[in-house]
Amino acid sequence: MCGIWALFGSDECLSAQCLSAMKIAHRGPDAFRFENVNGFTNCCFGFHRLAVVDQLYGMQPIRVKKFPYLWLCYNGEIYNFKQLQKQFGFEYQTLVDGEVILHLYNRGGIEQTASMLDGVFAFILLDTANRKVFLARDTYGVRPLFKVLTDDGFLGVCSEAKGLINLKHSTSLCSKVEPFLPGHYEVLDLKPSGKVASVELVKFHSCKDEPLHVMCDTVEALPSAGFDLETVKSNIRILFENAVRKRLMAHRRIGCLLSGGLDSSLVAAVLLKLMKEININYPLQTFAIGMENSPDLLAARKVAAHIGSEHHEVMFDTEEGIQAIEEVIFTLETYDITTIRASIGMYLVSKYIRKKTDSVVIFSGEGSDELTQGYIYFHKAPSPEEAAEESERLLKELYLFDVLRADRTTAAHGLELRVPFLDHRFTSYFLSLPAELRIPKNGIEKYLLRLSFEDSNLLPKEILWRPKEAFSDGVASVKKSWFSILQDYIDQQVDDLLLEKAAEKYPFNPPKTKESYYYREIFEKHYSGRSGWLPHYWMPRWVKATDPSARTLKHYKSATQE
Repeated sequence: MCGIWALFGSDECLSAQCLSAMKIAHRGPDAFRFENVNGFTNCCFGFHRLAVVDQLYGMQPIRVKKFPYLWLCYNGEIYNFKQLQKQFGFEYQTLVDGEVILHLYNRGGIEQTASMLDGVFAFILLDTANRKVFLARDTYGVRPLFKVLTDDGFLGVCSEAKGLINLKHSTSLCSKVEPFLPGHYEVLDLKPSGKVASVELVKFHSCKDEPLHVMCDTVEALPSAGFDLETVKSNIRILFENAVRKRLMAHRRIGCLLSGGLDSSLVAAVLLKLMKEININYPLQTFAIGMENSPDLLAARKVAAHIGSEHHEVMFDTEEGIQAIEEVIFTLETYDITTIRASIGMYLVSKYIRKKTDSVVIFSGEGSDELTQGYIYFHKAPSPEEAAEESERLLKELYLFDVLRADRTTAAHGLELRVPFLDHRFTSYFLSLPAELRIPKNGIEKYLLRLSFEDSNLLPKEILWRPKEAFSDGVASVKKSWFSILQDYIDQQVDDLLLEKAAEKYPFNPPKTKESYYYREIFEKHYSGRSGWLPHYWMPRWVKATDPSARTLKHYKSATQE
């Protein structure tokens, strides 16, 4: 995890523009480099480093003797860099996993490069010999990337939008700072002036397609094919374990977020098992956050005791949560209601991890709800086929919601997030299964995932079959949800008249509640006129919901009500 920033064709003094790069310094607390491009005085790279691999040669932009005309700035982890080296006979100059990008590009061009990378990434690749600039982002947008491109060819690229919004240029930037689409790469021509022109934007991978890099995976072929239940369950276990194993690549201490729900508990259990197998000689630290009487804290305690982790409980109260709202919205760059609610707990637990522990590489359970149909509203899906379509839609939009939350709240405190449920191989296999197999069964969501691990003894049965509890709800007690606490506070802050006129003030995504109005006001204070970053609010489907919380749906049933 790090922060990348680059400008091409700047009309302004680069040393002044460099101040914008400092807006993402939190993403890389270990080192910073600012480097001009030889021969292009108005082009430069900025890099904030979190040193996770190759402490000695890991600074960026990466340049190697073999390809002096290539410059690479990337944020991410490439898990198959050693397999690619073996497959193609690459000679690496560093221990940095991202160096493989240079070798792949030299061997087969940008299309093959992006398609062969097994990992999470956002990168800027400059080829001065061929006068090209390439941008690319992983399938689910686990690593963020924003860009701004003016009509006269000035290009700015950054890990977060806040590093671009105050750039100076001779023509107005308007509000054209926008997220770079996941699963895409873009080719731009670099002119002698340093300005650029976009040539093409190409989608290189869809979540349903088996990735091209399967040929370089540690599990090359599944032992058995077909869709009989035992085969499917076995394949799910093999691929999920493989997803966790490949993410153990780190020279810094590994930890795991643990809410006590199915997803984070499975990640923690498999992670600890694999850490023991490869003789990692420190205990796994797990982290749970909650308020008094939080069901998440109780469940996480049970899981930690079962798997034997060094468990940390982080308590927060109403005042702490409310005080963090503005900081969280600035960090997130969104005004989505459920994203902000869930981010407050994750932001506070990340702050604790950074201050009180030496864990830096943090595993988490994001992506499972979208992939395995874990949201409560999936019980209301009209058909298995429509449920499957909804699952794919959610995965495509992860970069706007849960993946955005998970990246920004951890990166704000210099942590690196790893999300095995979004492994390309695992997700493409799960999505290839018949729609009927993936739907909730017997009133239980994520039924197939739970069933696959039932005989593994990885988790206590009551955790494996624990009903869905949204992170933003589970941090508070069942008697009073976190969203109710927030709404009670905000009710006193926003006048009824302001809400009545909200649609006039904010015609795009108009706030319908005082809570959403309050969040929007804070967002506009920091990112005025950029509401288009959020195309729509996250809301459940097939139900008449006015609030995104699972606790407002009829199907919701807490453990204490059973």
